[in-house]
Amino acid sequence: MTTGPLDAYSQIVAGVAAELTPRVASLRVRHGGGRYRGEGLGSAVIYTPDGFLLTNAHVVGISEHGTVMFSDGSTAEFRVVGADPLSDLAVVRADTATPNPAVLGEADELVVGQLVVAVGSPLGLTGSVTAGVVSALGRSLPTRQGSRPGLIEDVIQTDAALNPGNSGGALADSHSRVVGINTAVAGAGLGLAVPINATTRKIIGALMRDGHVRRAYLGIVSSPMPLPQSLAARFGRSTGLRVVEVVPGGPAARAGLRVGDLLISAGGRPVTGAQDLQKLMFGAAIGRPLAITVMRNGALVDVIAQPSELIAA
Repeated sequence: MTTGPLDAYSQIVAGVAAELTPRVASLRVRHGGGRYRGEGLGSAVIYTPDGFLLTNAHVVGISEHGTVMFSDGSTAEFRVVGADPLSDLAVVRADTATPNPAVLGEADELVVGQLVVAVGSPLGLTGSVTAGVVSALGRSLPTRQGSRPGLIEDVIQTDAALNPGNSGGALADSHSRVVGINTAVAGAGLGLAVPINATTRKIIGALMRDGHVRRAYLGIVSSPMPLPQSLAARFGRSTGLRVVEVVPGGPAARAGLRVGDLLISAGGRPVTGAQDLQKLMFGAAIGRPLAITVMRNGALVDVIAQPSELIAA
């Protein structure tokens, strides 16, 4: 019996496949109302034993119902509990008990080069498994809610083969923990997944509880920028967020933020990238004072902003 590296690799992938395949289902989404005027295909990860599953917002679209098929061939009707296009996450609920749920991991602990396994239903082929590595972390994926554009931050890039129908399926680590929900095929050999982390757990909780996600809105466009050496040494980090656009009349404009300001902290927390600011922009921040420290013309300036609610356009 061979015990080389390929055997060890194969054993890991086979173990993840055995653990996760029963916990990833295939979705058939109804389009056009109560009757089948068309179907969309996708995947979903079992989240709770009483019928809740995770998938992508773009998989369910504006539909409200569909059919879920589990790995044992059994089927059930499902309804859409809530969808959030700005994170491309959705929660659906089957009208029956589901198999044991998948265990969620922590995408913030991933490293580039780490083994990952994708489980889903590409092209409607239930229980398909592919493997690869984390190709990159911290990618941004453009998205849209109505006419309002947005970005999904901290997206995971993988070379595990993904095809249409994989969307909504699981991206798992070598311990069978789901670290991402596969969301897009960006090109040959390039797949993307929404991370499972503290931010997306908040989104999932809001969708299950309220059917939607309330978000706060500052009204700035920003990009990462290196901190001056003196500030980097003082704060122990190398980057901040440079304000490249301020929406006229928005909360940031009313607070006095200006184009060219370099954000250092918000709400008492360090700001090194857009995701740090977005983690603060949930419902609890709406209408509440938010202390922001920026560098302006070589000096540190404190402003108080009051985020408003982001309304879908």
